[in-house]
Amino acid sequence: MGAEDDLIPVRKTPAQKAQAQKTTSANGAPARRGRKPARAVEPDDADEGIEASDLDLTGLTSVVGYTLRRAQMAVFEDFSARFATLDLTPAQYSVLLVISDNPGRKQSEIARVLGIQRTNFVVMLDQLEKRGLAERTRSATDARSHAMFLTKAGTALLNKARKLQSAQEDDFAHLLGPGGRDTLVALLRKVARID
Repeated sequence: MGAEDDLIPVRKTPAQKAQAQKTTSANGAPARRGRKPARAVEPDDADEGIEASDLDLTGLTSVVGYTLRRAQMAVFEDFSARFATLDLTPAQYSVLLVISDNPGRKQSEIARVLGIQRTNFVVMLDQLEKRGLAERTRSATDARSHAMFLTKAGTALLNKARKLQSAQEDDFAHLLGPGGRDTLVALLRKVARID
């Protein structure tokens, strides 16, 4: 169907009209059960072609939190594109890397150090185990906890991921110029109090 087909009015039966009235809010937007009606979209809200250079963002671009968040978004978008073939998220990559570098450590320790809530961490570990990348075994020192290990498949996938990560780091080093990447990492470690 072409764009012109959208202009042809569709006739509704009386039953369809009655149903439409029950399922729409006062402003004509679809009604949402248990929530306030959706706000009507104004033409200005639909502008998708606007560029950042069209707006004055100087009040934000000098703020640490804003620029840090935008930088994180850019890094994660790049990460997602690079790691798509491996089907790994940044959090999963971090977990695999930490398990590899610290085999046999408790899952609670890894979750705490990475700042991942326990329930979210358990779900992630379930996913990694289903994929055959990691395994939990009873801790030899504490029967109430689990020790974490990578499987052979997990180690092989992590080796591929490390190469992709290394290429990403090289690209950032090139983008930031001589010493720029190391300076940025050092400053971010101060902000995050990682040391």
